[in-house]
Amino acid sequence: MPDLSILQKRLGYLFKKTALLTQALTHRSYGNENPDHVAGNNERLEFLGDTVLSLIITEKLLITYPHLTEGDLSKKRAKVVSEPALAAVARKVGLGDFLLLGVGEEKNKGREKSSLLADTLEAVIAAIFLDRGMRAAKGFVLSAFLDLIVEDAPPAFLDYKTQLQEFCQKAFTSSPTYHCISELGPGHQKEFEMEVRINGTAYGSGCGKSKKAAEQQAAQVALQKLTKME
Repeated sequence: MPDLSILQKRLGYLFKKTALLTQALTHRSYGNENPDHVAGNNERLEFLGDTVLSLIITEKLLITYPHLTEGDLSKKRAKVVSEPALAAVARKVGLGDFLLLGVGEEKNKGREKSSLLADTLEAVIAAIFLDRGMRAAKGFVLSAFLDLIVEDAPPAFLDYKTQLQEFCQKAFTSSPTYHCISELGPGHQKEFEMEVRINGTAYGSGCGKSKKAAEQQAAQVALQKLTKME
């Protein structure tokens, strides 16, 4: 069994239930050859992960590209969640090193197959979702897929803190403030949750590997709420 603590560091996510991660890494071929393997294979997780990933990416694209049509958004989403994109993210974290494969799949170089890596990454996303919920899954996905999501995006749509600052100065004649709600994970691999407040009222929170990243996500949530209220 590979050392999953190494993979968790690469993912930037610390599991409460490591059995979920083990299941996400288990290919059907391994389960068939090892009937005593209690974790089960990752096919059901892959099914869930596909849906979770699509929802997160869809929401992010809607916010990042408010000027695009439904058709253009669909094309961008298809590119971000495509097999090559998923496999590239999986290779970036070395996911193939941690797969549990059957003998035949191992001989067929399963660790290098794009289709297998893409499916496993979707299973990992589902495992994170089941481990700590949508907020955790969203934090991982937005971090892992950020470069693909914001490709060709106008810079103004990416700096949510600046947008929120300008909005508040006009609507409230005051500036937003950011507060750290929690810190999760070991010292070298923390995940921060930041909350943004305006005149003492909380308008949103976000998670990230740094306080700045979490603040950007919190500002994004606050902007969504405030623009709906107008």
